[in-house]
Amino acid sequence: MARQLDEQLTGRFPFGQRLRVLDVGAGQGTQALRLARAGHRVTGIESDPAMLEVARKALAEEPEGIRERVRLIEGDGRETGVHFLPGSFDVVLCHGVLMYVEEPDAMLAGLARMLAPGGLLSLLVRNADALAMRPGLLGDWGTALAAYDTDAYTNRLGLEVRADRLSRLISTLAGIGAPLATWYGVRVFTDTASNEAPLPPAAELEALLTAEERAGRTEPYRRVAALVHACGVRGQ
Repeated sequence: MARQLDEQLTGRFPFGQRLRVLDVGAGQGTQALRLARAGHRVTGIESDPAMLEVARKALAEEPEGIRERVRLIEGDGRETGVHFLPGSFDVVLCHGVLMYVEEPDAMLAGLARMLAPGGLLSLLVRNADALAMRPGLLGDWGTALAAYDTDAYTNRLGLEVRADRLSRLISTLAGIGAPLATWYGVRVFTDTASNEAPLPPAAELEALLTAEERAGRTEPYRRVAALVHACGVRGQ
């Protein structure tokens, strides 16, 4: 997904532009720190104090030049209007968050308002059109059959959450003034891998990432990916 995001940033903004980035649901700060290392100014907002503390500790280990480009605050992605003025950011990331929001449309509208004209809204959501894939590949036929008729699922943390259908996402993005520009699949081949599985050797890992990246932009593979990476662009 990082490769997909970088493709969007380099293709949509002038080379060398230092972007203003809002990372909603920043978690441990992985994306925020990665983008700050690339020279961008990043504001991360996270509602979980424990995750925020992990991000702050990671930030503290960075060189001063990177630390000064990152701001981390505790808050809810549904309340961005409380913290920021409309049009304050060139890029808004919302990765792995919407599955925890029962009614996401209002939150998405708020995120779109944070974007300057031409700004990029990057969403990573669970793919409701492919919920049967993981249980089916694991031989859990009861769960696979039930997945055809619902947008709900149990995630790897054991929490009951929700997924998004691409068609609904396209409609929502159009309605909030940040129509879909492109989308990718994420975790086409690797969704059944255990979270505890060690990384393969470097050459194998590079081949895996290349295969996943290509599948994520290629029909019909991207449609059965575990996650959808949707990129909307704020109207000029």
